[in-house]
Amino acid sequence: MSDITAPMGGKVIDVKVSVGDSVSENDEVVIIEAMKMELPVVATASGTVKEIKCKAGDAVEADAVMIVLE
Repeated sequence: MSDITAPMGGKVIDVKVSVGDSVSENDEVVIIEAMKMELPVVATASGTVKEIKCKAGDAVEADAVMIVLE
């Protein structure tokens, strides 16, 4: 299993995957707004989305787990 974490604190603008989706390394999975910039968060490994721990509008802290891959 692999966790995708927030690189910095911010607000979740969009979650681009759903549970069960297959993702490849470097695929965009979440968009965060931080310091008035949109920051794409990419998958750190290939796998299947097992769990999504955030939704659009959520505030996230740096290093918070947003998506779990298996």
